[in-house]
Amino acid sequence: MKKKRCCLRKECIASFLIILMKTTFFFPCEAFNYGEALSKSLLYFESQRSGRLPYNQRVTWRHHSGLTDGLEQGVDLVGGYYDAGDNVKFGLPMAFTVTMLSWGAIEYGEQLAGAGEYVHALEAIKWGTDYFIKAHTHPNVLWVEVGDGDTDHYCWQRPEDMTTSRRAYKVDANNPGSDVAGETAAALAAASIVFRRTNPHYSQLLLHHAKQLFEFGEKYKGKYDESVGVAKRYYASVSGYMDELLWAAIWLYRATQKEQYLMYFLENAKHFGGTTWFITEFSWDVKYAGLQAIASMLLMEEKHKKHELILKEYRSKVEHYLCACLGLNQDNNTNADRTPGGLLYVRQWNNMQYVSTASFLLTVYSDHLLAVDQKLTCPKGVVGPNNLLTFAKSQVDYILGSNPTGMSYLVGYGTSFPMRVHHRGASIESYRGNKGFIGCTQGYDNWYGRHDPNPNILVGALVGGPDIKDNFKDERSNYIQTEACTYNTAPLVGVFARFHVSQTHFHHNYNDTFLVASS
Repeated sequence: MKKKRCCLRKECIASFLIILMKTTFFFPCEAFNYGEALSKSLLYFESQRSGRLPYNQRVTWRHHSGLTDGLEQGVDLVGGYYDAGDNVKFGLPMAFTVTMLSWGAIEYGEQLAGAGEYVHALEAIKWGTDYFIKAHTHPNVLWVEVGDGDTDHYCWQRPEDMTTSRRAYKVDANNPGSDVAGETAAALAAASIVFRRTNPHYSQLLLHHAKQLFEFGEKYKGKYDESVGVAKRYYASVSGYMDELLWAAIWLYRATQKEQYLMYFLENAKHFGGTTWFITEFSWDVKYAGLQAIASMLLMEEKHKKHELILKEYRSKVEHYLCACLGLNQDNNTNADRTPGGLLYVRQWNNMQYVSTASFLLTVYSDHLLAVDQKLTCPKGVVGPNNLLTFAKSQVDYILGSNPTGMSYLVGYGTSFPMRVHHRGASIESYRGNKGFIGCTQGYDNWYGRHDPNPNILVGALVGGPDIKDNFKDERSNYIQTEACTYNTAPLVGVFARFHVSQTHFHHNYNDTFLVASS
């Protein structure tokens, strides 16, 4: 067998172009306004608010809702976010949403401020963290769901009219939920970093709760969907809780710089799957790629050199994820699928969530490589930071309209976007316009089946998106493609901010050196 070698000859450049064409589908050039996309993405979180809306609420078709949440159980659970087009508050995806909003603000706070959106980003984060503080009523008690999917899906009602069950569900020492406790701890720890300068007292409060939740999740181990059965059909913890415990530990280390959290992250690396799982998705359920990326970034700091061996193992796993996104792993079965139009494709239901998280990790990792003057080594070649950024941009541009349908999948952006989003509040006449009660089945009878566009535009929502052949049906009943979720949009906030400030530096910049492994 001949030894593979790296080259920079003309034939190798040709090989690079072939690979790049496979990873990016080129459509006619179109300039996208990332600043506008950023503003609209943050507006979306105001549409998803539960509780008593503030005086500066900008989405005026929404009104107060869920004002008695928790009352039945004797706890105040007013507030937080509805996860998607329904009226249930699910703790696990809500916490991941806040973690990703916070991570975006940590990485791209200056860019958010430069775009005039930093305050709105903080408001979006705080709406979630205020709720988590309420939901953490005891060191070993966390309320993780309000309402349940089964009864909620019988009705098609605006949140302002809800008649469905608002029963609240918790995890505790006897009914553990290490995954949801870990993710909530990660969200609060990440948010504590964000608020450190602007609101130090609040930052410390968040950190206090984060530490307690991590200890709770670590001491009483178990999957939350075994304790809260009603969550299983909607947000089952398929990956288990070990990724969330590592995730919480690394965020607590970033927030506190305390060695105990770093050692937990390092000592449990293998046993908890951090250095053994090869992953091609990053999501509300599977955190491995995210925590592996953070571990890799620690390698650039001199004080972490003593842990180089384990951190490099973490790095090799995130590099597998990134190479899979780029289609540059040797075995095509380990690469992420792609639609003919170039969109990453992980699975049929709500595929855009995986596109937005991939775009975020590619963008952050690109900036990391640029800062340390390094490249990404994949089995099929070595790529520079700008190549990662260019691919991330191709995914974001697909979302905004550079795709075979010419449609923006970010609602309210561009001239063509989904008009029949699967969303109760958006699809029914606004409460502010019609304060009359709309009953459970009345919503289905009068609004759900209408072919007309939704009366309210769910601005900034990222819908589930097209199928593997780039086809999309804008139908309210097509929830697999037309439902949007908070965790779809959250990763894009940081990415839009990054692209908005750097807009003039793109224009398909392929100037990085690309070393192709040739036979």
